[in-house]
Amino acid sequence: MNATYKELEAYILNEVDWIELGKSFVEIIFLFLLAATVIKIGKSIIRRVFAVRLKGPLRYSERRHNTLIKLLENILTYAVYFTLIVAVLSKFGFDVGGLIAGAGVIGLAIGFGAQSLVKDVITGFFIVFEDQFAVGDEVQIGTFRGIVEEIGLRTTKVRSYVGEMYIIPNGTISNVVNYSVFNTIVTIDIKVSYESDIDAVENMLKGFLENLNYKYEELVKVPEILGVQEISSDDLVLRIGVETIPMMQDDIARRIRRDLKEFLEQSGVDIPYPIVVRNAKTNE
Repeated sequence: MNATYKELEAYILNEVDWIELGKSFVEIIFLFLLAATVIKIGKSIIRRVFAVRLKGPLRYSERRHNTLIKLLENILTYAVYFTLIVAVLSKFGFDVGGLIAGAGVIGLAIGFGAQSLVKDVITGFFIVFEDQFAVGDEVQIGTFRGIVEEIGLRTTKVRSYVGEMYIIPNGTISNVVNYSVFNTIVTIDIKVSYESDIDAVENMLKGFLENLNYKYEELVKVPEILGVQEISSDDLVLRIGVETIPMMQDDIARRIRRDLKEFLEQSGVDIPYPIVVRNAKTNE
């Protein structure tokens, strides 16, 4: 008993061991700080390289550049963290070489059971390689619609218009609608009185629409009147086709509708609106 106590006391009071332990902790802290510095500098270099490339004489897709920047930053982070873990384990006396060799065999066995993870990584690679969509694009993936915030090795992050962040495993992405690749066409319907002179109204609208190109840079060309869309017993519906740059169709449609209302009121065009008739006896 006394021998065991003396051995424990000698171990606790051994200054050399405590000094070595302190050195190890200092070195580990230094490694963490070094890893954080390398990641920060590496990300800065990646962004500078792509910034210089965008300013070059050759034209590159800014969408694709943003996606590649995010992807390369993820790869850099994973590589530095893996190196940090290996360095820390070696400080605690682990046989890193044997551990890595064993991890290779174990990883092969786990790979058969982690097919979804492999599928996520491979699908993410092809999403970037084929430029299916990029960071900043407006997309719909399944039931999720929003702006692509990040494309990683495993997951894609999509932010909805109300601020929700959807994290979607790349392997589950099967159908994607990308609204940011081509120009978008939106239709605007206008109701006019059944008694209105259609030719006169269309001529007035043509003059109004021709001036919109100078007001809104998002328009690709002058909006055009498509004609009478619907005829009812109370009114006629005229349809206008508007072509805008990607992702701007909803905003432009709202602004044009506001301008149209003001223009029609100033031009004296009768805009039908519902009239509620109350029964004097029943007050209904």
